[in-house]
Amino acid sequence: MVDPHLWLEDVTGDEALGWVGERNVEAEAAIGAVDGFAATEQAILEVLDADDRIPLVSRAGDWVYNFWRDATNERGLWRRTTMESYRSATPAWDVLLDVDALSAADDTLWVWHGAQVLRTGPLAFRRALVSLSPGGSDADLTREFDLETRTFVAPEDGGFLRPEGKGGMAWVDEDTALVATDTGPDSLTTSGYPRTARRWRRGTPLTESEVLVEAGADDMAVGVGYDATPGHERGYVFRMMGFYTSETLLLDDARTGTDLHRIAVPDSAEPAVWREHLLVHLREDWTPGGDGTATYPAGSLLVTDLAAYDAGRPRFTPLFTPSASTSLAGWTRTRHRVVLVTLSDVVQQVEVLTPPTASEGDWERHPLTGLPPYATVGVRAVDATDDGPEGDLAWLDVSGYLTSPSLALVDLHAAGAPGEPVVLKESPARFDASTHEVTQRFAISDDGTQVPYFVVAPRGQDGPVPTLLYGYGGFEISLTPSYSGSIGRAWLARGNAYVVANIRGGGEYGPAWHQAALREHRHRAYEDFAAVARALVTSGTTTVGQLGIMGGSNGGLLVGNMLVRYPEILGAVVCTVPLLDMLRYPQLLAGASWIAEYGDPDDPADRPFVEEISAYHRVAEDVTYPPVLLTTSTRDDRVHPGHARKMAARLREVGADVTYWENVEGGHGGASTNAQAAHKAALEWTFLASRLEG
Repeated sequence: MVDPHLWLEDVTGDEALGWVGERNVEAEAAIGAVDGFAATEQAILEVLDADDRIPLVSRAGDWVYNFWRDATNERGLWRRTTMESYRSATPAWDVLLDVDALSAADDTLWVWHGAQVLRTGPLAFRRALVSLSPGGSDADLTREFDLETRTFVAPEDGGFLRPEGKGGMAWVDEDTALVATDTGPDSLTTSGYPRTARRWRRGTPLTESEVLVEAGADDMAVGVGYDATPGHERGYVFRMMGFYTSETLLLDDARTGTDLHRIAVPDSAEPAVWREHLLVHLREDWTPGGDGTATYPAGSLLVTDLAAYDAGRPRFTPLFTPSASTSLAGWTRTRHRVVLVTLSDVVQQVEVLTPPTASEGDWERHPLTGLPPYATVGVRAVDATDDGPEGDLAWLDVSGYLTSPSLALVDLHAAGAPGEPVVLKESPARFDASTHEVTQRFAISDDGTQVPYFVVAPRGQDGPVPTLLYGYGGFEISLTPSYSGSIGRAWLARGNAYVVANIRGGGEYGPAWHQAALREHRHRAYEDFAAVARALVTSGTTTVGQLGIMGGSNGGLLVGNMLVRYPEILGAVVCTVPLLDMLRYPQLLAGASWIAEYGDPDDPADRPFVEEISAYHRVAEDVTYPPVLLTTSTRDDRVHPGHARKMAARLREVGADVTYWENVEGGHGGASTNAQAAHKAALEWTFLASRLEG
């Protein structure tokens, strides 16, 4: 079948960009003319640029580092301060790099992608590897930065410079780094990611650096890492065969050694080394060969002594075992503790674990109490490499749908129960949350599965209101409560409702919940979402004409399928940076890396069910579709903008009410600056208000 809109896949072609320009003019004229658009954009920008936001930090040595954007510094400042100063109400920031000034000097619209401070050797805490992206694409470059002179170290002076490409670097010492990146012909996989992991020595051309591992062209990617914990220094090479299969190789002597040994766990498992321990998170049931007859279920987190494991005598202890209603949302480690974040019917709990002092003892467990209901807690070690008391400090980032963010510090060093969290920073409320309340409900999907969803609705609601239903449903990603001043100002403050559906394909109930909507079972995610949509109408929360849906990336595929499968139950659709042409997605940018999630349209066994979820191909004549807004970015080098472009063209072809808008930069996130993000969000929320509030 000939695709009449294939020409729109030419990302920067004159004809395609001309078409994009025409659609952008139409979108700006149509939505920009709606009463309240400018006020909504300004209200969102005030939230994003607010000076009293919490500046989140990471610690390296005596400093804590932060990246900050505001109205004055559109592209941002990389800065640092001392821990003592950070604890104060007005920290004294030391600016290291002004990305706006750098963009002007380089005539390049740089987007910050992070920095890694050197932690070992005579240059420890004096050098950093800074990653920057032109326009916000996933592809970026890495440059060595001198923290004392506040300048980049030029390659001609021996400075590291990783050219633009997908990949990354990790310091080993002041003259050595591990690197995985594009090094020329045949150096990338079919997914567009690096094939080789290398040890790169200062002064050596990157292309002549030592190859440690070379993956196959059909593997997904290779990555690298380095653990600088004193006494436990080691390098890592990660070979990803697919999105959910990988192997981890340890390099005990990352400076000069070549002895890489694989952590022998199932390819689907996620191993992690923590000092003298090996932890393993399972995606499938596993009976370890050296552990008798014990079988551990998928979703478990196991631990054993690393030396015993290397010797072939592991004794695994389950730190977490899932149930039908619980899953492991995440975990982190400090100097002496492991902190688990678990979900029980999508409600978070936090538990602090301490290893036994004797080899036969039990792990000590203490819950972290005092957390607000329906909140998400992010737990981060302040600096787990610190061998002193501060090695057991942890940050707690707490927020909920109606709970504005706070940042607390908790000391896990003392024996027994963790100390009381000390709140260091609190973000002011960005909207009046007292008018709304949060409830959790369950819908029944087509096969009888209970699907949880959160409803943020007017308190004491006595009639249907405009409602936005958001979802994702893929890649093991869980949607948990979080605060958005933008949503509060642009949507909730108008008396509307906001709903988040925890459909299958996500990680809310562990691996089984994700796997239930993989490949040929993808339709279950859409059936779950439809069940929630119908429940919102039958419960009186909203009406069909007042119900909008929104999703991005895989969530864009979700709402695209809702559009073509269930148009009669929807009032409006916002579809952002989406996948939509599922018959060509493996050929577009990073698409081949997602075959494990969706299936391979070029495999005759897979093609029928992949074709079923190809929203682009399911658009039909003589169907009344609800109004649609499609958005993407020219600089998105993960999900090809051709998906959204072609869908818009096809919908226009059948006479649907479709609006299309494309940002010229921003990458997969859709925006590179707060101003761009505010404009994009204002277009989306104003579109919804204009279609659902009438």
